[in-house]
Amino acid sequence: MTQGKPDRIFSVSEVTSLVKTALEDLFPRLWVEGEISNFHRHQSGHLYFTLKDEKSQLRAVMFRSDARAVAFELKDGLKVVCRGRISVYEPRGEYQLYAEAIDPKGKGALQLAFEQLKEKLRAEGLFDPARKRKLPLRPKTIGIVTSATGAALRDILRILDRRHARLHILIHPARVQGEGAADEIAEGIRVLGGLAEVEVLIVGRGGGSIEDLWAFNEEKVARAIAASPVPVISAVGHEVDFSIADFTADLRAPTPSAAAEMVVEKETAFLEKIGHYESTLALRMGYKLRELKIEALHLTRNRAFPNFRVRLLNLAQRVDELETRAWKRIKDEQRALAGHTAGLRLGVEKMQNAMARRLRDLLARWERLSAALDDRSPLAILAKGYALCWDPATRRVIRKAAETRKGAEVVVSFHKGEIACEVKAVNRSATVESRFKETP
Repeated sequence: MTQGKPDRIFSVSEVTSLVKTALEDLFPRLWVEGEISNFHRHQSGHLYFTLKDEKSQLRAVMFRSDARAVAFELKDGLKVVCRGRISVYEPRGEYQLYAEAIDPKGKGALQLAFEQLKEKLRAEGLFDPARKRKLPLRPKTIGIVTSATGAALRDILRILDRRHARLHILIHPARVQGEGAADEIAEGIRVLGGLAEVEVLIVGRGGGSIEDLWAFNEEKVARAIAASPVPVISAVGHEVDFSIADFTADLRAPTPSAAAEMVVEKETAFLEKIGHYESTLALRMGYKLRELKIEALHLTRNRAFPNFRVRLLNLAQRVDELETRAWKRIKDEQRALAGHTAGLRLGVEKMQNAMARRLRDLLARWERLSAALDDRSPLAILAKGYALCWDPATRRVIRKAAETRKGAEVVVSFHKGEIACEVKAVNRSATVESRFKETP
C-alpha cells in the first residue's frame, strides 16, 4: 500500500469523463486516413467500423443522420479519409472517432459510388444487350419524365412540333436534381409506364455537373427503368459521359432533342419502307404482266389455236390497260408522298389505308386476269405432257381417229415445238409415223 494520504480519489466515471473532456478539447475536428475493417451497418442505420494502418487501429462510429449523406458503399478494405471528432464511449471507457463525413482515398465519393453501382447492376444483368427492346415503329402516345420548367421539355416539344409528329404526349413533372429527385423520377417512370396507351418513355434532363445529374445515377431510378413495361430512352444532356440510367435504358440519347428525333425517325423510316414496298410491288406486277402479255401473243401466233386469237388479243389489250392504270395510280401516290410530306404525316393512317386498298384492288384484278389467261391457255395443258393433233390444210383440231384417213398428213403440237406426221392406219389405236424432224 502506497504511503501518504492522497489528495483526492477519483471514480472510474470521473476519470473517463476527464479523459473525454481532454480529448474533445484537444481534437475538436480532425481528418483521419485509414483502411476500413470490421465494417457493420446496424439495423438502426448507424455505421460501426475500425480504421487501421500498418501499426495501429482506431474504432469509429457514424450515426444514421450523417450516414445518409454517404453516396458510396463502405466495405472492408476500402481506404478512406474521415472527418470527425475524438471522444470517449464512456460505458466501455474506449476512445473512438465519431465520423461526420467520409471520402474515398484517391477518387471522389460520387465517382466511387458510380463505379460500385455500375458493377452491381452489371452483375445482375441489367445492362445486358439481350434485354434491350426496340422502339415502336409508329408510336401514337409517348411519355416524358422531366422537369416541367426545364429546357429539356422545351427542346423535346420543339423537335416534335418541327417534324409535325402526330403524337399524343403525356408529361409527368419531376425534379431532376437535389434531394428527392430520384424518387420523383422513379415514380414518373412507374406511373407513365403503367398506362396502357403509352408506348415509349423519354426520361432525362439538360446538362450539368456530376452533382446536378446525380439523380440519374441512383439505384432506384435504374431499377424503375429496368422494370418499365415499355421501352425507355435515357436522354440526360451530357454527350460524353454516361449515367447509370444510360446503361439501363433500352436506348441512350446524348441529349433530349436527340431523343425526340429518335422517336420521330422511326415513323419516317416506316414511311420510307412503305414507299419501297410500293415500288417493289409495282415492278413485280409490271414484270408479271409483261410475261403474261408475251405468253398471250405467243398463243395468238400458234397455228393450232385460230379460234382463240380474238379472245387472247382482247385479254392482251386488257392487260395493257390494267398495267397503264396501275402505273398511273402508283406514280400519283408517289408524287403525293414527295410533295406533301407534312400533310401526309398528319393523315398518315388515312393515306396508307387508302393506298393499301388501291394496291389490293389492283392486285386482285391482276390475279383474276392472270387466272383467266391460265384458264384459256391450252399451253397450260400441253405443259403437263399432252399434245394436240390438227389438220394442216383446214387448221382444225382432230379430236378422234374417225376425222382423218390413211395417208393423210397431220401436225402434232407439243408444249414446245411440233412435228408433221403421216397416218399409217385408222383405228382405235391409230399409229403415226414421223416424217419430219421436230421444228421449234
